[in-house]
Amino acid sequence: MLERLLAAVGRVAQVGVWAGGVLLVLAALMITVDVVARKAFGVTLGGSDELSGYCLAISAAWAFTFALLHRANIRVDAAYKYFPAPVRAALDVAALIALAVFVAVVARYGFEVLTASIRFASRANTPLQTPLWIPQGLWFAGLAFFLVTLFLVTLKAVLAFARGRFADVDLLAGLPDVAREAEDEVAALEQRLAQTGGSPGTSR
Repeated sequence: MLERLLAAVGRVAQVGVWAGGVLLVLAALMITVDVVARKAFGVTLGGSDELSGYCLAISAAWAFTFALLHRANIRVDAAYKYFPAPVRAALDVAALIALAVFVAVVARYGFEVLTASIRFASRANTPLQTPLWIPQGLWFAGLAFFLVTLFLVTLKAVLAFARGRFADVDLLAGLPDVAREAEDEVAALEQRLAQTGGSPGTSR
């Protein structure tokens, strides 16, 4: 059941990160058009800074889950890599639990902000007068989804640690191995070249 839930979460996370990427591209285009219009014609679209801020917050919240599942978050490994496997696994589990507690606190206050905006029909103090529950709701949805995913990942890591399966904890929450990442990239490149009929030394 846990594996199926994580697989479903991974599919949703993939959609979320692509949607967030689209939002960032749209925000960049909007800002570019606004800057060019102001420089060339002395007019402004208005609201580009506000909307780009919403896009950044929403896309970041929905990217958190993808980063967690692919272990793309930044961590300091100066001493970590020298510890034995059980110690590294314990640190990985502790890191997940600490992150879950932090995100739960953030989500709680984010929910309070969202409910207050809905209750008082709050609008942005800008010319657009954006109903704040819209960007806040999308942002909180991404944050809540991240919290649920984090709970599932932490639960799986704790169960693996309790069973002494430290390698599973490493694959789930450990720091990616540079050599293993390089091998994966080479394998992916060879697969793409095989599909296109090329070779590592072939130029197109």
